[in-house]
Amino acid sequence: MPQAPFVREAGAGPAVICLHSNASSSAQWRGLMDSLSPNYHVFAPDSYGAGKSPEWPSAQRISLSDELRLLDPVFAAAGRSFTLVGHSYGAAIALIAALAYPGRVRAIALYEPTLFSLLDAESPSPNQADGIRNAVLDAGRALDTGAADAAAECFIDYWMGAGSWQLTPSPRKPAIAASMTNVRRWAHALFTEPTSLEAFRALDTPVLYMAGKRSTASALGVARLLSRALPRVEVLEFNELGHMGPITDPDAVNGEILKFLSRT
Repeated sequence: MPQAPFVREAGAGPAVICLHSNASSSAQWRGLMDSLSPNYHVFAPDSYGAGKSPEWPSAQRISLSDELRLLDPVFAAAGRSFTLVGHSYGAAIALIAALAYPGRVRAIALYEPTLFSLLDAESPSPNQADGIRNAVLDAGRALDTGAADAAAECFIDYWMGAGSWQLTPSPRKPAIAASMTNVRRWAHALFTEPTSLEAFRALDTPVLYMAGKRSTASALGVARLLSRALPRVEVLEFNELGHMGPITDPDAVNGEILKFLSRT
């Protein structure tokens, strides 16, 4: 029997599907859902192994296409036309979904999609993806010794800066550390995604591409490539934010998403 994701759902009106980042869950979109639900029908699913969704059921490595298949019931429930909102891994899934459902995706609001495969396709390592590549290797070595907290420190400190894991509130740490069992799987999906940069040149959909100027080289490298390739893109940079802007500063990011949706 096909697996189905856990989905938060609220509101009525045009459909909006919100896709979360790694080491997170649909809960990261609660504030945005509250703002959108008076005028939109909002869906926020958990990806494989996140929140209340099932674990990836296979011994095989996962792909972004596998994540799409998990979300099939959400796309069906959203109807003939919907907007996609995504952050990081969720933004990468959103872009692949837009190519998979031509004509159904009305608009896309992205915060730093992590399609690292585009950087490797541009030029082999050493390149701008090496920082996250090495962070995943370090996190994987920590996991191999049973040190999930150390793995989380490698991952979170890469994305948010040295010392960020130590500053993470204690009640939030267990769930993040537990999610690190998926870190190699996430990296495999993002580094081996076969979709070429050329494919995104044909994506005839309005895109809001948000990025934080304090983000990592890997995320900004992907932004450099995609912002030049997407034909109907509006780029918005936040001077004071990093890669986790939708979580650290949700009001600023959600406000821009709301304005974009009102225009499209």
